[in-house]
Amino acid sequence: MINGTRLWPLPLVLGHEACGHVREVGEGVTDLRPGDPVVFAFLPSCGHCPMCVAGRAALCEPGVAANRAGKLLRGTVRFQKPGAERVNHHSGVAGYSQFSVVARESVVKIDADIPMETAVLFGCAIMTGVGAVVNTARVAAGTSVAVFGAGGVGLSTIMGAKAVGAFPIIAVDRLESKLALAKQCGATHTVNSSSTDPAAAIRDLTRGGVETAFEAVGDENVIAQAFAATRRGGRTVCIGLTHPDRMLTIPALTITAEERTLMGSYMGSCVPQRDIPRFIAMYRAGLLPVDLLRTSIISLGEVNAAFDLLDSGEVARQVIRF
Repeated sequence: MINGTRLWPLPLVLGHEACGHVREVGEGVTDLRPGDPVVFAFLPSCGHCPMCVAGRAALCEPGVAANRAGKLLRGTVRFQKPGAERVNHHSGVAGYSQFSVVARESVVKIDADIPMETAVLFGCAIMTGVGAVVNTARVAAGTSVAVFGAGGVGLSTIMGAKAVGAFPIIAVDRLESKLALAKQCGATHTVNSSSTDPAAAIRDLTRGGVETAFEAVGDENVIAQAFAATRRGGRTVCIGLTHPDRMLTIPALTITAEERTLMGSYMGSCVPQRDIPRFIAMYRAGLLPVDLLRTSIISLGEVNAAFDLLDSGEVARQVIRF
């Protein structure tokens, strides 16, 4: 949103990864009450479209249409400036606001004893990264994994790979500080792509390439590197969001002759009402060291400097506390 890679209707209240407490409930909402802690899901699922009925809530058609229009699931907008100018909702969440109005389908109730600064990380980073491992790729124990990009989502992917027993788990990034954090999250090996051809290094390390590679950067060139790092029969899972105008070039023959697979993972192929509680249970059991993602806690007034830090790659997740 900030750099124009993702195009959303402006003006817009940003913030897609958030948590909070219910202040009021509208007519027809019977399973939530004031005071309940909730984590937001950045794509609401209607439960009735062909994708939802098939169990693929992350591809909900009305949810996607509402998000792209900057509206809530049922087509309304609840923010406005003085003078009645409409201000759009970011992903049905609009988390950079002290108060927000959202669809019931956009929140998941959680236990009250989870600290808010931890709970918030399940709204995107954990749901997307861990979900890509357990839902999209369904990585089997003992199989090899490479993760390109050690930001919040990539680090969450590494946690998920560790939790399911993958080995080896190879982290790829350009910053040594991120690679060090990747090891804390569960990576067994690291490759610095600023000084080494990562695909060649991974093929050498694994004697032919990994069985599953995850791209968590959002760059078509990195997708091609991840694809090249897989072995015959391998899979490449694209998690990062590229600019809509960018095109990908990979050797077409390898898809058929080597049975390689290129697949996408949006929101970790999650059903938020099912998966957020499940991933929180994994955190409680010590399987997901989620708190490693939280670099700092800031105020909303510090958000511009925080975006610069995020863009430079110096941090994983900065949590805004209101």
